[in-house]
Formats: sequence, structure tokens, C-alpha cells
Amino acid sequence: MLEFLFKYPPTVFRKGDFVFSSGWPVWLLALLVIAAGAGLWWHVQRHHGRLEGRRPWAIWALEFAAVALILFLVWQPAIGIRSLRSQQNVVSVLLDTSRSMALGEGEQTRLDQARAALQSGVLEQLEERFRVRLYSFSGQIDRLAALDQAPPPGNATRIGEAVAGVLRESVALPLGAVVVISDGSDNIGGFDRRVMAEIRQSNVPIHTVGVGRTEMPEDTELSDVVVAPRALPNSRLNSQITIRHSGLEQKETRLSVRDGSKILASKPITLRRGEPVQTEFVDFSAGEPGIRNLQFVLEPLPGERIAGNNSQSRVVDVPRKRRRILYIEGEPRWDYKFIRRAVDHDPSVQLVTMLRTSPNKFYRQGVDHPEELEDGFPVKAEELFAFDALLIGSIEAAFFTPEQQEMILEFVNRRGGTLLMMGGRRGLGDGGWGASRVAEVLPAALPEGEAHTFVREKVPVELTVQGADSLVCRFDEDPEKNAALWKEMPALADYQTIGELKPAAVHLLDFRLRDEARPLLVLQNYGRGRGMILATGGTWRWQMGLPHDDTRHHTFWQQLLRSLVANSPGTVTISSDQTLYADRSDLELRAEVRTKDYQPANNATVTAVLTPETGDPVTVELTPSAEEPGVYASNLTAALPGAYRVEVSAFVGDTALGSEAFHFRRQDGVAEDFRPAQNRELLTKLSEQTGGRYWTLDELAGLPEEIRFSEAGVTAREIMDLWDMPFFFLLLLGLRTAEWLLRRRWGVV
Repeated sequence: MLEFLFKYPPTVFRKGDFVFSSGWPVWLLALLVIAAGAGLWWHVQRHHGRLEGRRPWAIWALEFAAVALILFLVWQPAIGIRSLRSQQNVVSVLLDTSRSMALGEGEQTRLDQARAALQSGVLEQLEERFRVRLYSFSGQIDRLAALDQAPPPGNATRIGEAVAGVLRESVALPLGAVVVISDGSDNIGGFDRRVMAEIRQSNVPIHTVGVGRTEMPEDTELSDVVVAPRALPNSRLNSQITIRHSGLEQKETRLSVRDGSKILASKPITLRRGEPVQTEFVDFSAGEPGIRNLQFVLEPLPGERIAGNNSQSRVVDVPRKRRRILYIEGEPRWDYKFIRRAVDHDPSVQLVTMLRTSPNKFYRQGVDHPEELEDGFPVKAEELFAFDALLIGSIEAAFFTPEQQEMILEFVNRRGGTLLMMGGRRGLGDGGWGASRVAEVLPAALPEGEAHTFVREKVPVELTVQGADSLVCRFDEDPEKNAALWKEMPALADYQTIGELKPAAVHLLDFRLRDEARPLLVLQNYGRGRGMILATGGTWRWQMGLPHDDTRHHTFWQQLLRSLVANSPGTVTISSDQTLYADRSDLELRAEVRTKDYQPANNATVTAVLTPETGDPVTVELTPSAEEPGVYASNLTAALPGAYRVEVSAFVGDTALGSEAFHFRRQDGVAEDFRPAQNRELLTKLSEQTGGRYWTLDELAGLPEEIRFSEAGVTAREIMDLWDMPFFFLLLLGLRTAEWLLRRRWGVV
């Protein structure tokens, strides 16, 4: 209808320039319009003098608009636009032939629908005007002689790389446009900023044609799993699961975590109505040292067509390395005994303790050799940084020199360790820590100059909302049972008040003082590490007040101490862009290398050894980053599916700085099962950012005319007349009819 009224498609008006093709001066048109307006006003006053009020103005406005329109058309309005020269330009048509295009949409597959739409006259019109090149793409691009010669469905979709590849191949050709027919399921993660920038620099419009439904109401997908790649032996791991479903109705399913044939955890899941994307959390044990090849499985719903997207694989490394905690205590206390007992038989945590028994004498336990810490608290950063966490009990800040206090701050900030400060007669505010350099690390502002913030009085403990989600405070997997177990806990023997919490602080436990809840266990991230406060020295009351076979006090301290060291980085840390590489063989490896005192090592030699499940290892040297000190990176290739081990080692000369290993898994033929619905957002973004347009299959008939006015390729200037548009004649007829009807109504015909 629009083209009937305005003669041309909207593209012409959007891209063209308005001109008058008569060649007569515009000032003359303006002069004639003004003169016509004055003459018509004289005419209205003379012949329609009986009209009063606004009626003469209405007659004049309609007559003036009609005359002005006639004069406008006499000047021959037109659109000047550049159009592609016939048969001198190339149009590349890319047809997605990945496995997701083989999904049924009614009686046809998506690929069949795409072929039918092209063969309904669209491809024929394109071939009449342009030289058409046909391609198919999935994991790679293939040239096609005809639409019916498409290869078997591929296991991946690389839209970005396919478009970029065609543009590179056609760099010497007069390429007028690229047409991409796809469901938009780019599932390899290769459509990054680099590829998009390369596509935009070509200045060739990319037209995208969306195929398939934008929603898959009958499909349930386990779309993502977030779990720590490393864990301490026998520690609890928390996994975050993202599930996609239609959200049209509430349904029940079950999620399980498996290590081979062993089920580590199982949880019923309610797919909630109106929540198409929901997050669930599942806890499980990391088990003994070794490699966990985990499978997260969501039971398919009855009638579900795609079962391949109901599971995800992850690799978790459980190393044998023992983490070390330094605990310095200023006075003998019951909690000291129970804290040591909690990790006595824990192979993953070594607790090294210094207990002050007299003003200048410390009792050491858990040291590696008799000389360790024999001179007291470390005075060198390298000595303190050999530990992963630091626990400071009831001991005053003045015991530590200013240099040692600065070193404690850098232990958290630079080394990435965790500092836990406990309440006590000489702890926290009563120990002068509020005025110390270390106060910057802590999650609360400690009182300064106030005496007796430590009080020996029984107070009950309460689990906070954040604490209910934390593994530190987890006695039972069931949230309701866990909350009930905390309510049963005996009162603490003492408490210590602290100041206002800092903005980033999170409190896991509170104690109730009369009718007011006050923070007990608080933490915040600081630099590369964390600062924590446990504002009591009396958790021993839990052990004494519970039955002898109740392990809640033991479990709390074991989980708390493990949390202190679980994420403590070594001198070499490794990260990659993913832990599961589905249908892609390239991975980006990044290593951060530090010296023994955790300064960035900028002059190191860093190598990575990639060892596949079967085959020979490959050694690659990492390149230092020009922007980030101590960071080295490289791209590796994992050609075959299976499990891989990457070990990174760093040296300065002959001196070893450290090494670190991690594992990942490569799988083929799985990516196409995920996000099967049409990704219209990606296709629209690609077309809009390149000057093209997104099309549905029903709109495809207008594509050849749209491409005709592309500004790429070989173009010619074309003048397209507007004066004979039906719209103008209908407008003129409407103006004259409206004037006659008004004059008839007012009796001045």
C-alpha cells in the first residue's frame, strides 16, 4: 500500500536526496507561492464576505494549500539516489546449514523454509540484477552451485566468521550486499568485537533473514553452570545453574550432579511459571584429591524434542596441595583449643599457631621445622606471604611494628590472602586496631579510643540472609533445616561491638543484644584478598552446650578455615576464557606471575605445557602483556575432543617462581543443541550496525529492491520523479473536496 501511494519503497526516501528536476530557481517558486497566498486572500474576502470568524481563514487555507501543491508539482520534485548498476555488482547469499537449521518448524525444517523463500522468486530477481554467489556455512564456509547442493548439517554455527570470510574473499569484487539466512544461533562464541569491527570496516550492508521461532515453548535447557575450577579435598562446592524454559506453565523436573556413575547430588527443581530464565544452586562434595569430570543433568520433560541441551560438563581439579594458615593468639583461650582440633586431621589445611604464654614467649604448633617462626611473627614479606591466610586473635595492635602492620595490609591487598580478626580482651577495638594501618582492610570501622567493647555476656546468634547462602554457615543442604539447626545453637560466651559496616561488607552471622541485631561474622573483598571479622572469642560455648556427638561447632570452624584459603592465589595463577570448549578448538590462556613477595614478575620466562588425553604434549611460550604487569598470555589449540591438562611454569633465569596446572574439556557436536530458538537480537544487531536490514521470511519479496539502492559496489546517480506519485493527486483531490464541502455547508457555493 505504501509503495502504491508513494511509488517507491521507504529505502528510496531514507537514502535519497530531495531535488527539483525542472531546473527553475527555488526562489521563484517561493515568490509565486507568496503571491498566490495574497491573491487568494483577496479572492476570499471579495466573494465570501458573508463568512465570519475563522471560516474565511479555513477556506483560504484549503485553497492556498491546493495552489501551493500545484506550483510544487510544476517544479517537478524528485529524489536523487545512488543505485547499483545492473549486472556489475556481486551479491553474496549465505545459507546457514548447521544442525539447528534441521529442526522442524511445522511440516518443514528451517532449512527447507529458507530454500522455499529464496525459490519463490527472490533468488530469480536477484540474479536478474546482480551476479549472485551462493554459500553455505556452519563451522566453515562452502561455495554452492545451487541451493539443493547444501552439505549435511554441521555441528557449529559461525555467523561472524562466515560473514567476515566472505568479505575477505570478495575484497577485490564490487560487492553490493551480503544476505545471511540463519536462525542466528552463533554458538561458538566467535562473534566478538574484533570480528564485528572487521565486518563494519568493509562498508558493505549485511541483510539478515531470520528463520525459526523466537521461542521454543516445548524445550527445557540447562544453559550454564558456574562452579569453581579448583577445590580443597572433601570441601563443599556450590554450583550455580541457569535453566531456560518456556515459563508458560509450572512443571517439575530433577537436577543431578554426577561424577561418572556416582551421583554427588540430586535436587528436585520446580520450573516456575512466568520465569523463563531461573537460577538454582546445588551443593556437593569435592571428594578426594584428583580430577572430577562432572556432569550436570536436568531430566527431560515429557515430549521434549531436544535432549542434548539438558546436560553440561565441567572439570574440577582437587589438588593435594595443603594450604597454610598462620594463627597468632595473645592469650590462652578455649576457642584456641577447638580451632586447632577442627583441622587436626584435615589434609587440606595446615594450621600454624603462635600462642603467647608470657610477654615475650610464644608456644608454636604445626610448624614445618623447629626454626620456623622461632624469632616470632614474620618481619619479611616473603615469610608472611608463604601462608595463605592469617588469623589474629586477642592480641593488641601495638605488638606489631608499623612495618609488620603494613605487611599485614599488603598480605591481603597484594598477596591475595585472607585476614580474619577475632574478638577478645585485646582484640579489635580494645586492642587499638581501629587506629592501625590494618583497619583499612577490615569490613567495619572499629571504634577508636573507646574502652571495653569486649563484653563477657551470653548472647544468642542469628543466621542472616547472606549467611543462609554461604557454605561457611551450612549445616544442612535444606535451607529450612539449616535455619532450624542455627536456631538451636547455644548462646555465645561473649561478644564485641564493632562500628558501622563498610559499603562492600557482607555479614553472615549476627548476635542479638536485647532487641537489636548486631554483626558477628563480617567479610569484604580488599585488593586481591579479603578481610573478615568474627566479633567473639566465645564460640566454644557451642561445643560445650551441645551433645558430645554433635559436630556443628567443629563443622563451622572447619568450613570457616577452609573458606579462608580456598581462593588464595599462588605465585602463578592461570585462567582461561572457558572451562568447557564445545565445538571450538582455540582457547585463550592467561597467566599472572608474581615473585616470592608477590610483586608482578615482568621479566619471567613463562611456558605452558598442553597435555591431551591421548597424544603428545605441546609446549608453548606465553607472551608478556604490554598493558598489565606480570600478565602473560597465549592462544592454544586443542584439536581433538577429550580432557586436557595445562601446566604453566615461570622462571627468572634458573630460579623457579612457581607453577600451576588446570584442566579443561573439549567436546564436539554439542553446541548446536543449545539456544535453538531464533536469535533475532543478534541478527538485528548485525544488520543495523552495517547499514542493512533484518527481514522475516514473509517480507523477503522486498529484498531485491532494497539491495538495489545499496551504497557499496559500483553505483550510478539516478533521478526518480515524485511529481506523479498517487499520493499528491489524492491529496489535491482531498483539498478541493474539503473546500467544496465547507462552502456548501456554509452556503457560499
